[in-house]
Amino acid sequence: MHYTQRTATLAVTTVLLLGVLASGETTRKEYRFKVGHRASLSIINQYGPISVKSGSKKEVVVVAVLYSDKVEIDQTRSGNRLALASHLLDGADANLGRVDYEVQVPADASVILHSSTGSVHVEKIRGDIEVEGNTANVDVRDVSSTHVHIKTLNGAVTLANLREGHVEVTSVSGDVSMTAVNGPMVHVNSSSGKINYDGDFGGSGEYSLTSHTGDIEATAPSYASIDVVVRSAHGKVINDFILQPEHMAFAAITGSAFAGTIGNAASSVKLLSFSGRIHLKKR
Repeated sequence: MHYTQRTATLAVTTVLLLGVLASGETTRKEYRFKVGHRASLSIINQYGPISVKSGSKKEVVVVAVLYSDKVEIDQTRSGNRLALASHLLDGADANLGRVDYEVQVPADASVILHSSTGSVHVEKIRGDIEVEGNTANVDVRDVSSTHVHIKTLNGAVTLANLREGHVEVTSVSGDVSMTAVNGPMVHVNSSSGKINYDGDFGGSGEYSLTSHTGDIEATAPSYASIDVVVRSAHGKVINDFILQPEHMAFAAITGSAFAGTIGNAASSVKLLSFSGRIHLKKR
């Protein structure tokens, strides 16, 4: 009897161990698509990261790592438009439904990326970039002359070395950090997340950084050329620059609101918050 119980226990342990090993297995799949000028790629991924970089001029290469057999990759194509989606099967969860995407696209390709929990990274492409996520952290860098649209719930957003771009970022509670970002239009809105800008407000652009309760810090060089309006209804504002005063729609209140120009006022800058602290900082 003792032997039988021991054998049964060993069998159950073996089954459990095999189940653990099976759940940890991954499958690597590679997809290659020949494309023409200004191709478009869409990826929808419920669980797992998406990384996109520039590669061959005429080919899209997608490497997908699947963490179980509870998820499949659906793919469709219509001319120069490609779409891939993680298809969750019964029993899939955040672990079993995970897919890691490593993607190379032509530099002029546009990408539309949806990720609920995994991070999203895009670099060195010139096509339009659209990213939507829930808790996913978003990192976009080294892109130029493109439109960048990002929407997140509470994922952090990092933008670096974006030149001559149209940038729109909307976040509920995620922090937004920008380094060397300039262009005709840079609009950022976060309800409770912090907004940090470190650049020169160049490109004769329109810059609008807005929060409800989050703090805003904008760092610029002494040679910046801006027309600036700063206001926090119930928060503190700090200014490191000497401004040429100008007329504004609201009264200047020490510590709460100010406006003026620096240099030739080539770019328009608005830093607005309801109750967050705002600091216009000289580098």
